[in-house]
Amino acid sequence: MSQAKVLFERRKRRTRFKLAQVSSEKPRLSVFRSKNHIYAQIIDDQVHHTLITASTLDKDLKDKLKATSNIAAAEEVGKLVAKRAVKAGIKNVVFDRGGYLYHGRVKALADAARGGGLTF
Repeated sequence: MSQAKVLFERRKRRTRFKLAQVSSEKPRLSVFRSKNHIYAQIIDDQVHHTLITASTLDKDLKDKLKATSNIAAAEEVGKLVAKRAVKAGIKNVVFDRGGYLYHGRVKALADAARGGGLTF
């Protein structure tokens, strides 16, 4: 395993450990970032069930986006996941950035989700 992958996994474990201590009553907003797309899902860890999902592959966003791997696309995904969460009655979540640094697309998604009505 490469050094970068080892450091990523270490950050991921550290983040999830800290979230496990505070997220007993709040669902978790988890972010996955690939080279071409970004995905967000709200997960209820008590029952291990995904409540809401949004990604750049959603049919609601596919036609609207020019590119799927930039900050503008991440902002649209953040707005969409916040809109769906508020519609489902979820206002408070815990943000799980995984092993990703809070920068760029991950930060844009988080800021857009906050702007859409989620609190974390």
